[in-house]
Amino acid sequence: MWMSQRAVDPADRKLADLRRQLRRLGSVLITFSGGVDSTFLAKAAVEELGKRAVALIAVSPSLPTAELAAARALAARIGIDLREVDSRELEDPRYGANPVNRCYFCKSELFGIAARLARAEGFAAVLDGTQADDLGQARPGRQAAREWEIRSPLAEAGLTKEEIRRLSRRMGLPTWDKPEMACLASRIPTGTPVTVGRLVQVERCEAALKRLGFTQLRARHWEGAVRLEFDPAELSRLEDPALRERVETVCRAAGFSEVQVDPKGYRRS
Repeated sequence: MWMSQRAVDPADRKLADLRRQLRRLGSVLITFSGGVDSTFLAKAAVEELGKRAVALIAVSPSLPTAELAAARALAARIGIDLREVDSRELEDPRYGANPVNRCYFCKSELFGIAARLARAEGFAAVLDGTQADDLGQARPGRQAAREWEIRSPLAEAGLTKEEIRRLSRRMGLPTWDKPEMACLASRIPTGTPVTVGRLVQVERCEAALKRLGFTQLRARHWEGAVRLEFDPAELSRLEDPALRERVETVCRAAGFSEVQVDPKGYRRS
């Protein structure tokens, strides 16, 4: 009699490949943000390598305070040592000018710090959380990763965002359904200088909107005005005049002179 067999999930094969990669490396330094991908990678690394896996997070005005606190909590939960380093990309006038390849200068700063620390402490490799879906997108930071010889084991294993979310849920990681998060500088239009003042405005605005119950959103800084992108599923909440008034109030309190709502809703960037 033939025994029925459960089909093997391709994501399980990819996870096994990821684990083999980590074991072969022996020791790793992971650039960590507390997002879906880097958290999943850190979890797998600490399971395979224990204390030979360390996470590193770059602290700068482009990182929301709430995200730093969340990353600290996640690292403690996973059981991985988290190193915090100051990132000074804002001191680079090329980054501050906010060109289309702004992310290159930011990632070059981060990967340079990580690579130097890895050499000093004897880590075999520096890893980032790039996954397979990222490879088909225009990402200037990938050039910096190549220049600093950063490994991307999630992408090498062929793991996609959907698979990482699914495996994260199975592992009990709270980030499995975490909304995508980009640095605060991504809210400033290309060509408009990135300044601490503008980053603070965006951070205060988004934090206040999240306290009002919104989840996936972006507060785009536009010449003194803010253009809000909400998850399309949440746009209907703004039909409540009282809530809309509160939204405008918190945005103005963050320093914006005008408040606009994008009717198309949130779009990744």
